[in-house]
Amino acid sequence: MDPRYVLPTKCAIVFGSLAVHVEDSENDPRIMPDRLKLPFTFDTHLLSEDLDQLGQQWTQHYNRENYSGSWQAIPLRSPCGETDASRMIQADPTQKIFVDTTCLQNTLYFQQVLSSFESTIFAARLMRLTAGSVIKEHTDDGLRFEDGVVRIHIPIRTNSEVDFFLNGSRVEMMPGNCWYLRLSDPHQVRNRGKTDRIHLVIDMKVNGWLTKLFRAAKNSRNSNGT
Repeated sequence: MDPRYVLPTKCAIVFGSLAVHVEDSENDPRIMPDRLKLPFTFDTHLLSEDLDQLGQQWTQHYNRENYSGSWQAIPLRSPCGETDASRMIQADPTQKIFVDTTCLQNTLYFQQVLSSFESTIFAARLMRLTAGSVIKEHTDDGLRFEDGVVRIHIPIRTNSEVDFFLNGSRVEMMPGNCWYLRLSDPHQVRNRGKTDRIHLVIDMKVNGWLTKLFRAAKNSRNSNGT
């Protein structure tokens, strides 16, 4: 069994007011691994078409301490009432009301992608890490299945020299695939390639539909021994 999928034996996971001590997270349906490939494959050509349609509407990421080089975003869903570009790309965990931006309204396939998820969608952004840039190791509080909010990554453009490390282990994500990553854990990204890495990044609420989806994906991964 891959050790990165197993929580420490005496780790306590809190569900509401109940603290559960878990010895085998693989067999506990309430706990998800730190990475999970979801059963979606999106059309890479249509993703790229919508991306190109938006042109150069990128805004530099606001948390400049967390990266070197250039890390940028285009908001597809942003906090309600925000008009400032730097605040529109923020995924504030305390903000629960997000609205579609004109960028989403003008990109039909991105709309279809988001509608594939039968859950409340909070922030949705295109995130670009330019060639040679680095996102330093950090954590994003609250972004895990067990806390009720998950972050989904859908690569649109990438290259073989992009290194995404989660808990010290590399995650290889191909264009059009769909991944859950437990980003409350330490993670970092290095783009050592010569082309930009661009992902569609979606934050959403854990509900019954999403729970069933995640459990099915986890069971499939376990049965395949991956």
